[in-house]
Amino acid sequence: MFLNFLDELRTAGIPASLKEHLLLLEALDAEVIDRTPEDFYYLSRAVYVKDEGLLDKFDQVFAKVFRGIATSFGTENADIPEEWLKAVAAKYLSPEEMEKIKALGSWDEIMETLKKRIDEQKERHQGGNKWVGTGGTSPYGNSGYNPEGVRIGGESTHKRALKVWDQRDFKNLDSTRELGTRNIKVALRRLRKFAREGAADELDIDATIDGTARQGWLDVVMRAERRNAVKLLLFLDVGGSMDPWVKLCEELFSAATSEFKNLEFFYFHNCPYEGVWKDNHRRFTERTPMWDVLHKFGHDYKLVFVGDASMSPYEITHPGGSVEHFNEESGAVWLHRLTNTYPAAVWLNPVPKEQWGYSQSVKIIRELMTDRMYPLTLAGLDEGMRELTRKR
Repeated sequence: MFLNFLDELRTAGIPASLKEHLLLLEALDAEVIDRTPEDFYYLSRAVYVKDEGLLDKFDQVFAKVFRGIATSFGTENADIPEEWLKAVAAKYLSPEEMEKIKALGSWDEIMETLKKRIDEQKERHQGGNKWVGTGGTSPYGNSGYNPEGVRIGGESTHKRALKVWDQRDFKNLDSTRELGTRNIKVALRRLRKFAREGAADELDIDATIDGTARQGWLDVVMRAERRNAVKLLLFLDVGGSMDPWVKLCEELFSAATSEFKNLEFFYFHNCPYEGVWKDNHRRFTERTPMWDVLHKFGHDYKLVFVGDASMSPYEITHPGGSVEHFNEESGAVWLHRLTNTYPAAVWLNPVPKEQWGYSQSVKIIRELMTDRMYPLTLAGLDEGMRELTRKR
C-alpha cells in the first residue's frame, strides 16, 4: 500500500524519492507517532512535502490512496465510500450514540435512504425533516440540527455531523493556481538570508543559560535582532499596456514590502531611462536620476524589473525612442548599466510565456537580460528567486 502511495505522489507531480519512502517506514517502525490516520497524515506530509505549493496536491493523493476517494485533482466531485463513513462513525461515536443510530436503522439503510432521496428530490428544501436541505432537522443537509446527520455542503454549525459530504474547494497553496499575495510571499521567501544587525536588544537564551552555568551567577547575554539581510531594488512598469496587470503588481508589491526590510522601489514606463520616480502623480516633476540610483545603492542589491516589455522596439534600441520624452541615450544602454551594476537581476513578465514569441520588444529585452526573464506566475516567480540566489 505504501509503494502505491509513493507512485501516486509521483504521478501527481510531487518529487517523492525512495529515500523518503524508507524514512517514512523507519519512522513507523520506530513508532514515533500514535497509530491514528491523523498522525500518519502529518508524518507522511512532513516526510514527502518540501514545498508549500504542493500541500494541496498531497492532500488529494492522501485522500485517494488511504480514504478511497476517487479524485481527478480538483476537477470533479469526490464520492465518499460507505466503508469510510462506517469507520468514521466507529471512531468518533460513543457506544450510546451508536445504539441510538441502530434504533433508526443500519448504516446501509441510512445510505440507501440518502440515495433514494437524492434521486427523488427535484427542488431545494429548507427547514424540513426529510429531504436534503438547509435549516431543518433532516439527517441530510446543512445549517440545521440532527444528532447523527450527514452534512452535505455548507459550514458546520453544531459540530454534530457524522460525516461531511462536500465538493472539493481548492485553497491558496497550490503551485498551479494564479498568484495571490500569500503565494507571492511563499515564493519570495527563497530570497531570505538572515543576519543579526543593529543594537543588542534581544535576549540570547542559549548564551545566557551557558554563561550562567559556567560562572555560577546570572549572566544575561543580549544579541541583535535577526533580520532578512537581502536588499532588493524593485522597478515597476506602470501605465499603458500594464493597466490589465495592476492588481497583480499590487499583490507583488504588497508581498515584497512585507518580506523585505531593505526594499527600494521605483516606477518606469515601458523601458528604464535616465529617470525614474516614486509617485505616479508627480512623475514629471519629481524624478530620481538613474545615476543617483546607481551610485546610492550598492552592488549587493538584487534587481527585479516587473513589466510586460511590450512597446515599440525603437523605445529600447534608439535615442529619442521614448513615447514620453526625448531620451538622449537608448533604453538598452540603461539596461546594460543597471545589470552590470547589479549582477543579480531578473525581469518578471505578467504576459503569458507562450505569447512572448509574438513581440519583437520582448525578444530584445530577453536578450538584454541574458534570458533572465520569467513569467509572473508562481512557478516563474520561484525560478526568478532561484536565479537571484545564485552565486556570482
